[in-house]
Amino acid sequence: MDPNLLYWKAHGESFISRLRIWVDLLDPSSLLCSDAEIQKARVLIGEGDNLSIKDKHAPILSLSSVHADSGEVLPLVFRPPAFLPISAPMVIGSFLPHARVTPALFWQFLLQTYNAGFNYANRNSSAEQQGKKMSLKQLLMTGGSVAYVTCAGALPQIIISRLGVRSVPLQTFFRSLLPIPLSAALAAFNVFTVRNEESENGIQVFDSNGNPVGVSKAAGAKAVRDTALSRAALFGTSAAAPSLLVWLLQRTRLFQRNSRLVGPIRLLSALYALGLMIPVTFSLFPQLGMIKRESLEEHLQAAAADGHLFYHRGL
Repeated sequence: MDPNLLYWKAHGESFISRLRIWVDLLDPSSLLCSDAEIQKARVLIGEGDNLSIKDKHAPILSLSSVHADSGEVLPLVFRPPAFLPISAPMVIGSFLPHARVTPALFWQFLLQTYNAGFNYANRNSSAEQQGKKMSLKQLLMTGGSVAYVTCAGALPQIIISRLGVRSVPLQTFFRSLLPIPLSAALAAFNVFTVRNEESENGIQVFDSNGNPVGVSKAAGAKAVRDTALSRAALFGTSAAAPSLLVWLLQRTRLFQRNSRLVGPIRLLSALYALGLMIPVTFSLFPQLGMIKRESLEEHLQAAAADGHLFYHRGL
């Protein structure tokens, strides 16, 4: 089992412990480290408790920069610490009340393309380590999903522009309420399509000692499902928080007299909600997931001596 996964197994059992780790992992300063420093950190965490004081940052650097299946350094823009700085402008741009459809499509395309790249870079790639490459079908599905979620994400603006919606209640519905379930559903759909091959081909599973015992489609499906739920919670909450806050503030005299404050408050609250929810949603499910014996395929159930097996969930 990879040193990163062993670290998650030892230190990431509870939600609170995972949250503490993710708060450290998302520090953007780790993006400044070189590949040589990252690989050194990956070697060091294999030493466990023997780390010296000056090497205490090694687990954070390794977990945030190295893929747990391939052992390779992740592309800079798709590392977890880069997720907030890169996605925040795109999220804000997608929430803006655009006057035309084209800007809405542009920001949605940037956001959904980046999400697809992030989901793919941080997937479980254990099947590919055994010689299975990305199929043409999966490539077409990924490209098609980006095109679909781009159009679907801009649907509220398309409806307002094409139908000439002028009613204030209807505009409020399309701009403030519809994006909440839509953002959550599209984020989950993006994960399902980009990581579909994990469910079809299966992923590596390990016993309690960290030894690989086979490939499980059930574990692959669970890994993708849990990640999709966490991503839906992230973007759904990021869309809901600004609408709820603005609705509450509009009842105060200050905002009734200064309606121009609504726009900046909405954008700032979206940014704050996104930054707050990233470590929370990344911590919802363990990076080293566990699947019970009865949920496994028959040929793997005998290997689950302790009643369960482990797998790398991806991110």
